[in-house]
Parts: sequence; structure tokens; C-alpha cells
Amino acid sequence: MQPKLSVITIVYNNVKDIERTMLSVLNQTYKNIEYIVIDGASKDGTVDKIYNYKSRLAQFISEPDKGIYDAMNKGLALATGDYVLFMNSGDEIYAPETVSEVFLSAAGADIYYGETEMFDEDWISLGQRRHHAPENFDWQSFRYGMSISHQAIYVRRSLAEPYDLRYKYSADIDWIIKAAKHASSIVNTHIYVAKYLVGGISKKKHMASLKERFHIFTKYYGLIPNLINHIFIAINLAQYFIRHRRTND
Repeated sequence: MQPKLSVITIVYNNVKDIERTMLSVLNQTYKNIEYIVIDGASKDGTVDKIYNYKSRLAQFISEPDKGIYDAMNKGLALATGDYVLFMNSGDEIYAPETVSEVFLSAAGADIYYGETEMFDEDWISLGQRRHHAPENFDWQSFRYGMSISHQAIYVRRSLAEPYDLRYKYSADIDWIIKAAKHASSIVNTHIYVAKYLVGGISKKKHMASLKERFHIFTKYYGLIPNLINHIFIAINLAQYFIRHRRTND
């Protein structure tokens, strides 16, 4: 029996990218997918784009929300799958066969993860993320940075708690760490699983996002270890930037 995957897309005023994201989900060769789209009452034509595919959606809501993580919580509350995957507007599941390949990599894991390819606003590839997915991932793996992107992790729904709305920009980090702490089996698929559009809310509110990340890492790893870890984070970032003239976070 194929596990059921709930894919959740949140969007607000992104008519440019929403169709591309939706087609990356709807064109999967894997058939047991429940697709949920949560729109924040867009006014730019996004809703019209979504309506073109409404018959192929399990759930569609268009209403005001209190931010991206409130929208994600709405999607999570509607999900009925064995696993959940957040693929937000502008991002893509890597290839039509990706979901099938993820679940073929191992049976019954609590979490599956893989690599992410970065793209700019013109959808030109920037290559692999600066943080490569670790060979073995657990809840402590983020101590030197978010080594797995949010779009590249499939989480068993029973482990997926609501996002903590105290965090406005980095609640996804807290969410992944909490899920990983309760996971008994985590599988590295060793494939690219997502395409990520740079320039989301964490980039637009970069300093506020960094402060939240520091608070989250301190909560889980302790203040002194976190301060020491951030020295290594800064060194690695500087070295990468010198070599590539970009950060690819």
C-alpha cells in the first residue's frame, strides 16, 4: 500500500509562480497525493490561476490569515495523509518521479529528506544549497545551520505539530527540530527532491529571521554551545561567499 502524501502549498499574491508550483505537484507520477492549497485572499489573479486546477485539489481555501505559519497550520489541520510536505508558491518538487523515488528509498520511515537546488527570480539555477544535506540527520543537525530546506523534508503527519506562531520568520526550523526529536527513523534519499526560489520572507526580513533562528538554536542546543557554533557558521559563510560571491542559503 502506497503511503498517502499530503502536499500543502501556501500562497499570497504570487500569480507569477503559483501555476509552476502546482504543476510540479499535480504532474507527479506518484498517485496517492492529497493536494491542499491555502491562499491568503490574493488580489492579483492568483486565485484565478488556482481555479484552473480546482477539480484536482483535495482542499482549497482563500481567506485572510495571520502570516505564513498561520496559513501552514490551516493546511496541516486539513491534511489526512500519512506524511506531509510543504511546497510553497515559487518552489517545486524536483521532478515528476521525485515522490515515487522518495518512498522507494525505504519503507516506513518517520522522516525522508534530500537535497535542494536553488533558483533565482528568473528561474535560473544557482546550484546546490550552501548547506548540503547531512549524510545522517537528527534533531541536533541544525546546530551549524539549517542543513535541510523546508521543501526537502517529508514528515510523518503524526509527528507534525502545529507551527509555533510566536516565530514569524523561522518557525519552520523549530517545527523540523521538534519532528526530528520524536522520529525513530530518518532516511536520506540521496537525491534532489526540491527546487527552491530564493528571496522568501526570511530573506526580506533577514535580520529578524536571524534573531529568531538564534533564539531557536539556543532553546535546543544551549546558549554557550550556540555562540560557539555561530563562530563556525560565520567562518563557513565567509569562505563560501569568497569562493562563490553568493550565500545560497
